[in-house]
Amino acid sequence: MRNAPPAGLGWIAILRLGLVQAAIGSIVMLATSLLNRVMVVEYSLAAAIPAGLVAWHYAVQLARPLWGHGSDRGRRRTPWIVGGMALLAGGALLAVRATTLLPDSPLLGCGLAILAFTMIGAGVGAAGTSMLALLASGVAPTRRAAAAAVTWTMMIAGIVIAAGIAGALLDPFSEARLASVASGVALTAFALACLAVFRLEPRTLANFAPDRPRGEAPAFGDALREIMQETAARRFTVLIFVSMLAYSMQDLILEPFAGLVFGMSPGESTSLSGTQHSGVLLGMILAGVGGSAFAGRLPVDLRVWIVAGCAGSGLALAGLAFAALAGPGWPLSANVFALGFCNGVFAVSAIGAMMGLAGAGEKTREGVRMGVWGAAQAIAFGLGGLSGALGVDIARRVAGQDGAAFQLIFAIEACLFIFAAALAVQATRRAPTQAQGVAAA
Repeated sequence: MRNAPPAGLGWIAILRLGLVQAAIGSIVMLATSLLNRVMVVEYSLAAAIPAGLVAWHYAVQLARPLWGHGSDRGRRRTPWIVGGMALLAGGALLAVRATTLLPDSPLLGCGLAILAFTMIGAGVGAAGTSMLALLASGVAPTRRAAAAAVTWTMMIAGIVIAAGIAGALLDPFSEARLASVASGVALTAFALACLAVFRLEPRTLANFAPDRPRGEAPAFGDALREIMQETAARRFTVLIFVSMLAYSMQDLILEPFAGLVFGMSPGESTSLSGTQHSGVLLGMILAGVGGSAFAGRLPVDLRVWIVAGCAGSGLALAGLAFAALAGPGWPLSANVFALGFCNGVFAVSAIGAMMGLAGAGEKTREGVRMGVWGAAQAIAFGLGGLSGALGVDIARRVAGQDGAAFQLIFAIEACLFIFAAALAVQATRRAPTQAQGVAAA
């Protein structure tokens, strides 16, 4: 028994990594949701300003493969997680200060905001990629998809809790109240992440590889070439890009939409974001329990869940397009909850496939592979958020009506999700047998 190989991370360790995901999500919520709303509605800034900042933080994350490769070549991933969380929390606090300076000191505020979102992007990339690599390399193949679903569910739960608390404490709005609420969320999340990873990563985990031998990590260029030569990995990267592009176009305009078209206060629109993520949470639980991510069934089941999530998201966005003209009489909360639910169904299925494919390389390690898919997601989120916000600004000028502008963007997103559903069918139908088997695991 003493000579038995390590069994990898158990469920308690997986839950602790889920707490790291929850901490990352709660801080990112401040930058991409709360501060976006404050800039556009309370300070009457163009929606392109927060969208550009969020796009920049995604552009910084294009270095995810490098960070993943760095953690592959090192002995431990924990320092990357803790260091990334420190950057993320510090960037969020600086972003709050920059936001309050923008109306009166635009140049100083913009300079601080760019620095803050650079820190946020670097923090998310370093902590998130290393955490996912630790999960993929430390969890037995039969647990990978389930572990991914658990950690993402906890991330959404963290966003929901943080959004609910922030929404309740922000009203009546003031700059001092914004600073105190954001500081509380960021510092609490950082402390939680540090406690979660304390003495979590065993020294023997670097040698845990139940499915293939572990040699020296290849050079960065060699690792990228191996990934790009895999048909399954390339098609999955395209699917991730298109689906995340469709999702992210509404990410920065949903709260301004609630404020401008439905007259919601900052606290109410922040709570609406919590409603959306509550739907994501429920969708993830349903897909995780009933889908192939947990059951380990044939890839056709995985395809059904991914396609259903994308198609349902398209229908929910079509509903928001109608809501843009219907106004306050529309059941907005139910519509947003449905959108979140379908997003969750898609996400947990795609994550299950991603975690399986992360360990499919002959030489490449999990860090660089997760970094490649993280970079694809970052590009999509940056382009999607920026194009959605710019599209709303341009449409508002041309049409002269807020409702018509938002309707156009939501309709475009709906079409993109339907296209992503078609891509999901092709990506799973034509995947090589070996990759399919890994994804099903």
